[in-house]
Amino acid sequence: MALHFELVTPAKLVRSEDVHMVVVPGAEGEFGVLEGHAPFMSTIRDGAVQVYKTDGAAPETIEVRGGFAEVGDKGLTVLAEHVES
Repeated sequence: MALHFELVTPAKLVRSEDVHMVVVPGAEGEFGVLEGHAPFMSTIRDGAVQVYKTDGAAPETIEVRGGFAEVGDKGLTVLAEHVES
């Protein structure tokens, strides 16, 4: 089973894919999200979103600045103010 992950900025959809786990730099600290996570919403701070495509894989790091993260029935959506390319 996989977690559906979307990374969005005000300008565009940056990423939409199924992954194993994502670690998000929340305002209160980092949090990891796996498939089946309880509904959750948090502001995010500037930092690195770590995307694990498979169990045991090295993470892909995506630098983000500000925004929100929401975990719901459809997976994890990160709405970032800015994403470093």
